[in-house]
Amino acid sequence: MEKILPSVLLVTFFALIINLPFGYLRSKEKRLSIMWFVYIHVPIPFVFVLRKYAGLDYRVIPVIVIGAIAGQFLGGRFDKTRQ
Repeated sequence: MEKILPSVLLVTFFALIINLPFGYLRSKEKRLSIMWFVYIHVPIPFVFVLRKYAGLDYRVIPVIVIGAIAGQFLGGRFDKTRQ
């Protein structure tokens, strides 16, 4: 477990970073519109490629999804905190 922990943390961090701009854009769209769904789903292939490149299997997906959701949430909150 110790050998994969840095890889899991790094991929989770990148999932968070990749999702920040998409969360920001998603927050500007009408809820449940086509673009709202697009902004949620566009980063998924990038995170998938990162996970595969890091050699991680399917068991770490829940941890990476938490990072991606956090990125969407934080990106959506970014503009609201500036007002």
